[in-house]
Amino acid sequence: MTDTRIPATPATARTTAYWEIVAQLAAKQKTAAGSAPAYSVFVNRKLGRLLAAWAYRAGLTPNAVTAVSAAFTFSGIALLMLFPPSGWLGVAVALLLVIGYAFDSADGQVARLRGGGSLSGEWLDHVVDATKLSLLPLSLAVGLYRFQAVDTAWLLVPLGSAVVSAVLFFGMILTEQLRRQLGVKPAVAAKSPGSWRRSLLFLPMDYGVLCLSFLLLGSTAVFTTVYTLIFAGTTVFLIAALPKWYRDLTYAGKQER
Repeated sequence: MTDTRIPATPATARTTAYWEIVAQLAAKQKTAAGSAPAYSVFVNRKLGRLLAAWAYRAGLTPNAVTAVSAAFTFSGIALLMLFPPSGWLGVAVALLLVIGYAFDSADGQVARLRGGGSLSGEWLDHVVDATKLSLLPLSLAVGLYRFQAVDTAWLLVPLGSAVVSAVLFFGMILTEQLRRQLGVKPAVAAKSPGSWRRSLLFLPMDYGVLCLSFLLLGSTAVFTTVYTLIFAGTTVFLIAALPKWYRDLTYAGKQER
């Protein structure tokens, strides 16, 4: 494998090299507008690109970047259980989750810069994602229950969210792996005037929007309303997606025969 690492340079040249890496990542980025949530495409991927260029030049491996992502994310999740809801807590949690999510995007981009990822790296990334998606709503429920910040009945919402998030993530990953096993290439959305509108339709299930929703934690009434709407939108998406994935795999399986 050819070593494409950019060597250490003086400060002025180092700045130029950094932006060259960012440009290289942008050129290789697959178009996903219309097939992925808006925040993930238009915000998180760009943040991840900046972090990936830094991590690459710092010599971090993709697994190390995944570990950094986990450190930020799980720190934010822990705060939800340890402190009562407040404005400062919401800002801190949102910031930690947003940074963690950006590093989550960066690890794959670092892998591409280094010539490709590994199966163990993909496994680690998925395990961290699965853990955070279930642990985040459970930690929210624990924190709100501890500090009696909401009516106990509302805690069914984050508990339900933990189930929906786990099933959605597992369904998406398993469907992708089975399609890959059948030799079905994932569809890449082409750029079109309406593609950004389709991305907006995915906003209720956008993890980035969920991260930002914690900025409202200072007002529990507003936060719980927004969180409930996100949960409802994600649930509707899951109910619609499951039969479609099943039909797609059934058709692909018959074509394979």
